Amino acid sequence: MSNGLHFRPTRAEISMTALQHNAEVARREAGDCKLLGVIKADGYGHGAIAVARAINGAVDAYAVAFIDEALQLREAGFTQPIVLLEGCFSEAELPVCAHYNLQPVVHHQGQIDAIAGARLVKPLAVWLKTDTGMHRLGFAPAAVEAASRELASLKQVASVTLMTHFANADRADHDLNTLQQERFTELCASTSPTAAISSANTAALISSAIDLGTDTNQWCRTGILLYGVNPTTTAQTEQLQAAMRLTAPVMALREIAPGEAVGYGSRWHAERASRIATLAIGYADGYPRHAPDGTPVWLNGQQVPLAGTVSMDMITVDVTGLKEVAIGDEAELWGPNLPVTTVADAVGSISYELLCRVSPRVPRHYK
Repeated sequence: MSNGLHFRPTRAEISMTALQHNAEVARREAGDCKLLGVIKADGYGHGAIAVARAINGAVDAYAVAFIDEALQLREAGFTQPIVLLEGCFSEAELPVCAHYNLQPVVHHQGQIDAIAGARLVKPLAVWLKTDTGMHRLGFAPAAVEAASRELASLKQVASVTLMTHFANADRADHDLNTLQQERFTELCASTSPTAAISSANTAALISSAIDLGTDTNQWCRTGILLYGVNPTTTAQTEQLQAAMRLTAPVMALREIAPGEAVGYGSRWHAERASRIATLAIGYADGYPRHAPDGTPVWLNGQQVPLAGTVSMDMITVDVTGLKEVAIGDEAELWGPNLPVTTVADAVGSISYELLCRVSPRVPRHYK
């Protein structure tokens, strides 16, 4: 609605306090390194502007995927440096980057050629990405030194930060971590020993996969940790706080006889006389349609299992084991009582995807 009112009780509660707390944890984990707060994908579904406001002061700069996301932050009044992790897709973006102090990642020769031919009001701070083993974006190691020299020679370039991305930082014992670290260290030493560098993402930041050292010229990137999720299975960090609490009300209750089925495709069958609660949330809201029977939902102080196929606007849960449940009771799909990682494990996904998939039709309530 144009006046900002929301009557729908289904909502995503976003805790500004949790965001601030988690950013402070990231700041302590980073030690002497500079900290880049990753708020792409609308702040992982939490609202990029709200997240930027909450973590302001704990991070030294922001990072988004592409220029449209960065301009939303500039229009909201944020003046901190913003890194474009995917870089620029066209020459037309470069003058905009120069005007708004946006720092593009450069990961292929065409982007360097575009910068060389651009007319800019001021030179750009660029991030030069090298592919040390993830094989997604970046210059091959053998091409990095030449790319770095070319960028340094351009009047359109003010500075170059060398960066890479680790494919398995969430698994500290993975052999590729050591190989990627060695490749990146060698490249930095041979290319520009005094340049700013960036290799650690959230998982690397809190695990022992990468030695951050005490280099104050190093940037650490933190994304999912800001939202209260530890992406590793072994690394320990300070207690994080869930930043999103996704909730929906009970909108209907019914008694089901043994043998009766529930939902599209009649997937779930009652093995006993059962009570089924219908909740006002579905795959159009971002709740995963492929969630299997038994996926946990938090209701009235305990977990209850999903029963039946997820619909566009509704899900059904088996509340036979609850002593009390009534229409209007609030269920938590994930949040402080039910970690999003628990739900992600149950549905065969990851917390990143579930958080990012919460659709715009779910009102965000900031607390």
